[in-house]
Amino acid sequence: MSSPHFFVLIIGTEILNRRREDAHFDFVTKALADKGHKLTGSFIIEDDPALIIQTIKFIASQPNPVLLSFGGIGSTPDDHTRKCAAIALRGGDFVVHEEAKRIIEEKLGEAAYPHPIKMAELPKGAALLDNPVNKMPAFSLDERYFFMPGFPEMSHPMVTEILEKLIPHKKETYRYILTALCKENIFIEVMENMPKGV
Repeated sequence: MSSPHFFVLIIGTEILNRRREDAHFDFVTKALADKGHKLTGSFIIEDDPALIIQTIKFIASQPNPVLLSFGGIGSTPDDHTRKCAAIALRGGDFVVHEEAKRIIEEKLGEAAYPHPIKMAELPKGAALLDNPVNKMPAFSLDERYFFMPGFPEMSHPMVTEILEKLIPHKKETYRYILTALCKENIFIEVMENMPKGV
């Protein structure tokens, strides 16, 4: 993948109303920095299906996007991300993923029904991501859109594995900082004429 642009989508009303602290932004920015990359954008949004769909569509419209999405893939009534990803990226094609169904049934037995089994309903063409904690699968689409649980202990090992596959070799970047002890407006003309790479 040439010059990927990385985006983080953190879905959860509980973060916006401060019932839970976000841990994803810091983790992802550090993990990307270790690989010589950076985030292009980060979004924290509430559990609103229309907003989730529009945000995924916006990110997908950017050049070479890679989306790391956290939250909303469970089986509770406020978990909309699986269906929203299907609408945003597959025109609504939402199917039972047979391998995910098998994993959930093997893990939970009869307790998989009636609710946990809903986690096997995924966008058409989804590939599964291994969950290192409870084995309930997360998923990806097109090897660039990754949908993971909101729990850091589950999703952060997934991010590490995803980035290792997408960026097997660290990109070396260099930074040289000069500090000018003056008002920035003195340098406006210099800034306007600065080469793009500076």
